[in-house]
Amino acid sequence: MIKEHDRIVLTCDLPKEGLKTGDVGMVIHVHRGGEAFEVEFLTLDGKTVAVATVQASEVRPVTNRDITHALALKLAV
Repeated sequence: MIKEHDRIVLTCDLPKEGLKTGDVGMVIHVHRGGEAFEVEFLTLDGKTVAVATVQASEVRPVTNRDITHALALKLAV
């Protein structure tokens, strides 16, 4: 069961937020007993990229078989 402060992995793109499948975030709030989550996505130096509400079906827990992969963001000027 995913709970607050757990790291999660997106299982689908969230185009509105500019997030891609495989992006890792931190759960900051659990909605309706785990039906949905408020998730914060950060750069590796700790800056917030997005906060998104996602359904349980759009994320999975981080496992000990996952590795970090760096993706440079295209920032608006």
